[in-house]
Amino acid sequence: MAGLHHPDTADIELVDVLAALGHPVRMEVARTLADGEERFCGEVVPEIPKSSMTHHLRVLRESGVIRQRPDGRRLYLALRCADIDGRFPGLLDILLAASPPRSSP
Repeated sequence: MAGLHHPDTADIELVDVLAALGHPVRMEVARTLADGEERFCGEVVPEIPKSSMTHHLRVLRESGVIRQRPDGRRLYLALRCADIDGRFPGLLDILLAASPPRSSP
């Protein structure tokens, strides 16, 4: 897990954030992390297969939406609210309010 790329705040692009949050699973991850708490990746959207979550988390990380922090064998996630609000004020609030929670499969 060493070497996880997280774009600098200045490098976060609107099109990348919108594309990342355009998928319902990734939007659910953002909604779950919106309270500001850091969470273990396995508890964010537990009903999604691990291989699918790996892809969704990579998209979110590389777009600058989340930060992933390894700690031993666990990977912790946090929403980069301050960074995104710094680049695009109010965007996360609008997207979270406009998107209803995903229903369980």
